[in-house]
Amino acid sequence: MMLQVQNKRIEVKELGFKDYKETWDEQERLFKEILDLKVKNRRENTQIETPNYLLSVEHPHVYTLGKSGDISNLLINENQLEEKGAKFYKINRGGDITYHGPGQMVIYPILDLDNFFTDIHKYLRLLEEAVILVLKDYGLVAERSKGETGVWLDVGTPFARKICAMGVRASRWVTMHGLALNVNADLGYFDNIVPCGIKEKAVTSLNVELGKTTVNMEEVKQRFFLHFKELFEADFSTI
Repeated sequence: MMLQVQNKRIEVKELGFKDYKETWDEQERLFKEILDLKVKNRRENTQIETPNYLLSVEHPHVYTLGKSGDISNLLINENQLEEKGAKFYKINRGGDITYHGPGQMVIYPILDLDNFFTDIHKYLRLLEEAVILVLKDYGLVAERSKGETGVWLDVGTPFARKICAMGVRASRWVTMHGLALNVNADLGYFDNIVPCGIKEKAVTSLNVELGKTTVNMEEVKQRFFLHFKELFEADFSTI
């Protein structure tokens, strides 16, 4: 069996402010492109490089429910969703329900992990680590919470609060979906769900933690890209 040539270049796609469903469709398109190429390489015994992508986006208000999620964790009905200008989708990632909206840095890595390492556990831990390092840049001590994917503050105390949610899908070592870091998020929208299915734990945002009205989103993103690039030993190109 021919070994795959590793391609550690990642193309960063800045999508700006984009509807969730449109972005999901774009993820699916890129995901399929990589999977089809891997199948072709296997069938034809070729070594065409598989690409990697990192989508950066902010969404209008939306709630998404993972494939193992419980719909009862959405605490409002269809009419109330409309009143709040929010949409709802059941999607094919892991995890339960979460919220995306303005002021949130959403990152979707569409990677062929055969180009890096074939270990989903390590992949999730490195995503968390990139966020932990970003928050450290801002003077915050963030960490993991045992059994709960994502990034938290004050773990193990009555004041534990989640600042970054994660949920991924992988097939043949190709990833999609990703993470959402609250930077300047309207936390009131989290009151309409049981975030990630975890009761009695708070959610926070970087601007709240820093006592600021807003934090520079572009600066946060660039810090994330830097840490991601170093952790994955990758090369970035941006379009």
